[in-house]
Amino acid sequence: MTAPIHTTQKWQPEHFDMVIDVRSPSEFADDHIEGAVNLPALFDHERAVVGTLYKQTSAFAARKTGAAFMSHNIAHHLETFLQDKPADFRPLIHCWRGGQRSRAFALVLSEIGWTTYLFEGGYKAYRRDVLDKIKSLPKQLQLIIIAGRTGSGKTALLQTLQQKQQQILDLEDLAAHRGSLLGHIPGRPQPGQRLFESRLVHQLLKFDPDKPVFVESESSRIGNLQIPASLWQVMTNAPLVKVDVPVLARAAYLVSIYERLTTDSSDLSLLIEGMTRRHGHEITGKWQKLMKHKDWCGLAQSLLTAHYDPAYDQSVSKHDREEWLHLSQKDCSEQQREKTVNSIISRLDEFTGAYEVQHKLKRGLNFVSDDV
Repeated sequence: MTAPIHTTQKWQPEHFDMVIDVRSPSEFADDHIEGAVNLPALFDHERAVVGTLYKQTSAFAARKTGAAFMSHNIAHHLETFLQDKPADFRPLIHCWRGGQRSRAFALVLSEIGWTTYLFEGGYKAYRRDVLDKIKSLPKQLQLIIIAGRTGSGKTALLQTLQQKQQQILDLEDLAAHRGSLLGHIPGRPQPGQRLFESRLVHQLLKFDPDKPVFVESESSRIGNLQIPASLWQVMTNAPLVKVDVPVLARAAYLVSIYERLTTDSSDLSLLIEGMTRRHGHEITGKWQKLMKHKDWCGLAQSLLTAHYDPAYDQSVSKHDREEWLHLSQKDCSEQQREKTVNSIISRLDEFTGAYEVQHKLKRGLNFVSDDV
């Protein structure tokens, strides 16, 4: 018995058993709904064949060939990826504009007996919604910035906060990059800007706006990716938790998390060469000698003192941010992180109360305290 095909404007994966993106692999790689699976109705080379037929022969010839390709591909997906799906399987299906590819796929699944949902407008509608949400969602957040000089273990602090059931926005994880000039993560290529924004919106939708969200202090770019202006504006006005860690401890921590550079220092060597114009041959020559003698902690300490700390301090001075808490750590050990995180959490009621007052004032609401 044929099952119904519904049209919907919802795309969030939690509403469906699966989001099936039937666009080609290259379209999917560029950007997609977080959690979607790619079951192409047409592969890239097949789209090229159909497009050529449309231009050089006729629309009829293109549709006929396209239908043959899609029939073969849909059959393959049914025999493999979709083979074990139960009778009550309820997928959302979409293509580029909600056109032929998604309708053809949905029709076959409907004939099997699966109730299917077609996303109205396809990927183009999804992309418009992502851009709208990027503009609106950051304004609803109670952001708290975890700040500190390079090597303070800010990302590790975020992760510890998350382990203690706090909301965090890990932009470096979403961007697959540690944010520094040597921040690329082996085996994790950065996504494109659109896919980064999709991942960001997917995360923002999970947050409870009544609770704080912790985010690491970042520059406006993470590797090759730009933090959306709407989020960046909120970040530059959010209160800070500033963490101070001695330079020797930060140097040791950097050596531990960038251990790969001690076995293959080619990227580090190129970075130092590129700093010659800014710091001169004497200082960069010193760094090259430290690298040659494998004095990694000495090199890290010198780089922090001469380059990274002044650059960080200059960047922070550009924004007139409120310093909510100022905490010190002896080092970047797990024990010290726990102490810092516990100090932050113990003060959250104070922060939330101040935020609510500020939020009401911004909205022009009058309120009376309990003491009156």
